[in-house]
Amino acid sequence: MTKIILKKGKDDAIRRFHPWVFSGAIQSSSQSPKEGEIVEICSADGDFLGNGHYQTGSIAVRVFSFEKSPLKQIFWTEKLRNAYELRKRLGLIGNLNTDCYRLVHAEGDGFPGLVIDVYGAVAVVQCHSIGMFLSMSQIAAGLQKIYGKKLTAIYNKSHETLPDAFAATTKNEYIFGESELPTAVFENQNQFMINWVTGQKTGFFIDQRDNRNLLAKYAKDKTVLNAFCYSGGFSVYALKAGAKSVHSVDVSAKAIELTEQNVALNFPNNQNHTSHTEDVLQFLKKNELPFDVMIVDPPAYAKSVDKRHNAVQGYKRLNAMALSQIAKGGILFTFSCSQVVDKLLFQNTIMAAALEAKRQVRILHHLTQPADHPTNLFHPEGSYLKGLVLLVE
Repeated sequence: MTKIILKKGKDDAIRRFHPWVFSGAIQSSSQSPKEGEIVEICSADGDFLGNGHYQTGSIAVRVFSFEKSPLKQIFWTEKLRNAYELRKRLGLIGNLNTDCYRLVHAEGDGFPGLVIDVYGAVAVVQCHSIGMFLSMSQIAAGLQKIYGKKLTAIYNKSHETLPDAFAATTKNEYIFGESELPTAVFENQNQFMINWVTGQKTGFFIDQRDNRNLLAKYAKDKTVLNAFCYSGGFSVYALKAGAKSVHSVDVSAKAIELTEQNVALNFPNNQNHTSHTEDVLQFLKKNELPFDVMIVDPPAYAKSVDKRHNAVQGYKRLNAMALSQIAKGGILFTFSCSQVVDKLLFQNTIMAAALEAKRQVRILHHLTQPADHPTNLFHPEGSYLKGLVLLVE
């Protein structure tokens, strides 16, 4: 196994269990590591620090173990079992009301570069690192061992999330079993049609489950706007809660089709829902409806630090428009999933938007991702989803 030797004084972060080794911290290696290879990380004094996957780039090693252990099948199976047992404790395993959840959340579960979402009897695997992709056979075997006959298929959807050059050698495919698509899953007794082959991410934004549930408490008898609706998750919850009317807006015709499909699935004869295939900013510019509740959940405006300023300006502009239009006493659910925009910066951006809109605003809730998307205490970068529920005077 290739040994990666760190520079003197550059081992503090990994000794504090941070799972990333940056290229600038590396002094030397016993041999030239290959892309995705499992390497051993050592201090300048020769102390063992951990094992991880090597990959060319700023983050050179993603650490998946801080203890010496045989890296055989049982290692991967037991790591997966640990993630499984947590979801069991959370009440997500065998739950008749909710049968879609995240089983593995990258660094939060000790699997940097790996996401696994479960939809009923199907596991959808998405690798963000070459090393996790090359470990796919062990991961698939571990999933089958843990779930047994309750797992009918494993779909590998990593082509879009791997580095471009390596991704060109891969394709999305079933690596175990098959499943008919789309398939219906339950989330808090609401049904959604999922297509992991053609859908965004793994097919559904599971990370908003708790926030959708909270919305239901504010939606009864209200006029609701769901901006950037994708597949209509918030819209379905609002309708289920008894909203007077719900308007779903997305620039993607495909997203609107998914939304209408999910609304019809849950409410076959509903007359309280209207879809708009339109850019959200353009919709808001010409909107004259006084919405009582608004959900503003845009895609990530920045995926790197150098794009952060533009992202902040985008969030400010969008939220200023929403705040200027919401009805007096209205409730605004606003989100950012940009990892490089932290909670404080996001809150300050919304404050700037409120000042521009000249509205008095109170924070009712601070929102984040649910417990099946855990954040490693030593890796705060894993806390990516930020949200505020605002009362607008």
